[in-house]
Amino acid sequence: MTQKIALVTGASRGLGAAMAEELAISGWHVVAVARTTGGLEDVDDRAKAASAPGGLTLAPMDITNDDAMRHLCRSIFDRWGGIDLWVHTAIHAAPMAPAGHIDVKDWDKSVSINLRATGSLIPMVEPLLRARPGGTALFVDDPRAGESFFGAYGATKSGQITLARSWAAETVKTGPRIVIAAPAPMATAIRARFFPGEDRKALATPKSEAKRILAAL
Repeated sequence: MTQKIALVTGASRGLGAAMAEELAISGWHVVAVARTTGGLEDVDDRAKAASAPGGLTLAPMDITNDDAMRHLCRSIFDRWGGIDLWVHTAIHAAPMAPAGHIDVKDWDKSVSINLRATGSLIPMVEPLLRARPGGTALFVDDPRAGESFFGAYGATKSGQITLARSWAAETVKTGPRIVIAAPAPMATAIRARFFPGEDRKALATPKSEAKRILAAL
């Protein structure tokens, strides 16, 4: 049987890291993408410590760099001929602020990572998913649109999910399959910034949510 191949963008921390680790433990080979080399190496170390049979290929790069991502997708095609799963968890969580006080640099970064990069990646990744039967793209919803002080994050994250829903509607008959998951509140660094002082013991772990979401796929 041909080994399953997964591409995880945003794989150095939080749910993305947990997804990459869980997939490798389940026998998938994971191409793990993130800007933080150290974070990727930590994921790889944990997978090796767990004797993960799948293994990881670490790709430390910025998903907003179109040339780098295009080269990566071409390299994936040349080596494996396609992918079975794309997990897109890369996100910029801008500091909470009133809409009238959003920092322009944070706004631009939110648009670049959360929205523009997603729109650029879909045309690059879609052929890789079409090359494998049952190819699936997984997006992670976090509905904050319209909530107080979530302007930059909420607007760009909801835009990302809206784009994913359009892609899903367009590919119902032709594939690839597009899945939008809604994780339970998790004890992540992003959530800690949004909700400081929250009782983290009541939150799910990224690892438990990764297992649940992947099982549902």
